[in-house]
Amino acid sequence: MRRSARRSRTVSAYREGDRTIVLIPARMSHAEEQRWVAQMLEKLAAQESRRILGDDALMDRARGLSAAYLGDRARPAQVRWVTNQNSRWGSCTPSEGTIRLSHRLQGMPEYVLDYVLLHELAHLLVPDHGPAFWALLEAYPRTERARGYLEGVVSAARLPHIPGARHADRDADPACSCG
Repeated sequence: MRRSARRSRTVSAYREGDRTIVLIPARMSHAEEQRWVAQMLEKLAAQESRRILGDDALMDRARGLSAAYLGDRARPAQVRWVTNQNSRWGSCTPSEGTIRLSHRLQGMPEYVLDYVLLHELAHLLVPDHGPAFWALLEAYPRTERARGYLEGVVSAARLPHIPGARHADRDADPACSCG
């Protein structure tokens, strides 16, 4: 968030590496700021969603992440986008080797998508959320940042004053649903 005394009416946003920068007039109230931030994030996500990975590219990305962070040990049989996961970011069925990612991840920063994908890949090796599972994710340098981003998205969705906000019950680890 950057406030500017010279900016009088316009609001704009852009990506700067992993960060989203929203430029607003300095005089804006906190409520207006929150409304504009939500609106600009939606606008950026819509623009970025035009560049969405297909399922084949998602599988390639999963293979690359497995090679880079899991010693190429996680080998999914299928990785695909789904539209029926509104309270989970992803899910994995280790017995079948299938990974499903929520369409809500489309348009989020790449490091967030990579984290969720890596999280599900780790479940192919360790099905629960015990210490061995989290030890696998320590290799990914942006784990905490991605988890923070996702927690922010969940928190923002719970705020009643943001247009289009949804309220959903989520457990302590909304990243996945393992079965």
